[in-house]
Amino acid sequence: MALLVAPVAAIAQGSPLVIAHRGASGERPEHTLAAYERAIDQGADYIEPDLVATKDMVLVARHENELSDTTDVAARAEFEDRRRTKEIDGRRVSGWFAEDFTLAELRTLRAKERVPNVRPANARFDGLYTVPTFAEIVALVKAKEAETGRRIGLYPELKHPTFLLQGAGMDSVDLLVNALREAGLDDVDDMVFVQSFEVGPLKRLDRMVDVGLVQLVGPEGGPADEAGMRYADMLSPSGLAEIATYADAIGVPVTLALDPAGASRSLLADARAAGLEVHVWTVRKENAFLPEPLRAPGGPEQAGCVERLFASLRGAGVDGIFTDDPRIAVAPDPAANPACAAGG
Repeated sequence: MALLVAPVAAIAQGSPLVIAHRGASGERPEHTLAAYERAIDQGADYIEPDLVATKDMVLVARHENELSDTTDVAARAEFEDRRRTKEIDGRRVSGWFAEDFTLAELRTLRAKERVPNVRPANARFDGLYTVPTFAEIVALVKAKEAETGRRIGLYPELKHPTFLLQGAGMDSVDLLVNALREAGLDDVDDMVFVQSFEVGPLKRLDRMVDVGLVQLVGPEGGPADEAGMRYADMLSPSGLAEIATYADAIGVPVTLALDPAGASRSLLADARAAGLEVHVWTVRKENAFLPEPLRAPGGPEQAGCVERLFASLRGAGVDGIFTDDPRIAVAPDPAANPACAAGG
């Protein structure tokens, strides 16, 4: 598919929020304090922790509640009997799940790179970092604010909240609200967005806290907690108007924001007409994650022409960009990759 081939010099202005997707996960294993701190040091406006809950009701940061992709749990003989198969949002998943471990048990695990074939340099950090709690992430942000003198935002996502409530009796909405209140981060002036692919949790949050709320929308399917509701219908003008009654922004994949030539789709204008910001996910530098016209010579791990993708999104006027590579998003340098310097 031809996508986003506009040269950087042709793209105008705009300063969308740089949202560090799972931290600077293009340079460190995702959802580790090291990844979050590196993202902050690179100038990210927000860091994004995905939140799941432990057996003893502590919020921790993992991309999924299943742990084997991002920790060494599968190699730990003492936890072999914790392996389970569960149905999560209509899909059968086998492995080890955060909600079956206490925090103390989870602390014995070590994080690892999720895609070592694409990010082999990150794999050298395997085994160095623990799974952080949300409280630790908040403490890191406050410490870095004191160190840098600038405000740093938090952009947590509640992962599978309805499954956790119905399947494990864990109310991650309540857990997050309590955590935000304890940290003094529950007011409209705080730099916090909370996101979910589900609808009901966001509506509950809208009644409980005054932070920004973001309805995530996938390229297909619909919310796990709303049978029969489709994301495509939610992105119609009437659907966007309904989202605006409880949320402040939508989070959409790049392909719903830009057409194959890199121009803005009508969704951006429709969202603004409904009073919603548009935050776009997820921009990554490696060839494996870029459309073919933006790939550089080399394998899937080679950095491609991601600066052009950032430029197209800025030109379209999106309000925020989720990225694994905040360093490039904050200060893109088209000359950094000679294979991209002449426009591909």
